[in-house]
Amino acid sequence: MLPLSNPFSNAALAGRVWRPNIGPCVVAIRGDRVIDITSHTIPTMRDLCEADDPVALLNAAAGEDIGSLSDMAPHLLAPVDLHAVKACGVTFANSMVERVIEEKADGDPERANAIRDRVGKIIGDSLSGLKPGSVEAEKVKAVLQAEGLWSQYLEVGIGPYAEVFTKSQPMSAVGYGAEVGLHPVSKWNNPEPEVVLCVTSKGTIIGATLGNDVNLRDVEGRSALLLGKAKDNNASCALGPFLRFFDDNYTLDDVRSAELTMTVTGTDGFTLDGQSSMTQISRDPADLAAQTIGRHHQYPDGFVLFCGTLFAPTKDRDAPGQGFTHHIGDVVDITEPKLGTLRNTVRLSTECPEWTFGTSALMRNLAARGLL
Repeated sequence: MLPLSNPFSNAALAGRVWRPNIGPCVVAIRGDRVIDITSHTIPTMRDLCEADDPVALLNAAAGEDIGSLSDMAPHLLAPVDLHAVKACGVTFANSMVERVIEEKADGDPERANAIRDRVGKIIGDSLSGLKPGSVEAEKVKAVLQAEGLWSQYLEVGIGPYAEVFTKSQPMSAVGYGAEVGLHPVSKWNNPEPEVVLCVTSKGTIIGATLGNDVNLRDVEGRSALLLGKAKDNNASCALGPFLRFFDDNYTLDDVRSAELTMTVTGTDGFTLDGQSSMTQISRDPADLAAQTIGRHHQYPDGFVLFCGTLFAPTKDRDAPGQGFTHHIGDVVDITEPKLGTLRNTVRLSTECPEWTFGTSALMRNLAARGLL
């Protein structure tokens, strides 16, 4: 499957493109054609998502055919605009163990292998199928505490409350084909292939897309208080290629059964293959959304929510025992059969294009086009 092909003849797909001399536009994907449906009714993706029936509005919207998917590849943006960009971490048992290892190793990949062996011998498969917040989870917690292996990552992994954090700012995520950024202080990092939910201001999950929650393992491993520095940097959040709305052909159950594959291709000839199965998630996606929005926190423009990943690479790249870390120029392909492929190239955040087009710029642009 080509990264920008559309194998879904019955999918309700929407996205955003940058049209030269015009600005950001909301588009419908119909077959291999990209249709600009930006209008007074749909000036932003937020407005499409907040409609009473987004799929009906998307299917009925008239617009301008602006080219094929391949024509639009250089112009694709993240398929959301005013949405808050949130993320949940430590939602898979395997990745949860890796977070513990990062913390115990103080972000040092050379120490990680020995700790990984020790943790594995004690935990084994005791976390498999464990329901967070359950009586059984409390028993596992007591065992790990007795062994001196309890961690803040395990608290959110098997405790009652999910970890929910802000991944990036509205309008700051990059889309298909864009460069993704690593903070230059990081020497141990990796991609994180994830399913990303789209949730309305009323808390209704209406669709999904793919995301790369670029992860700085050494920075976060030094201290959880460095989470913001590790996660929210220039071009460190990628979404796309399109938003697929729920309808009769695609539902939340498809998210629950999603099988993601990922390939990293380096300019040095190195390749890394990975997988993440949503069937192995410890918390249901609906629960993650419910813990994010409610009387305690509102999102008037809706939000997207990274669901976490099973993927935690340990394959050595540069030297034995050091595991995987990105090299500049790595191409990352994240694929899910019902969501397509998200492709990005790795750079330093300081070398990626600066984020300059924010919410105020969008509002001025739409006003100048007579859409507000």
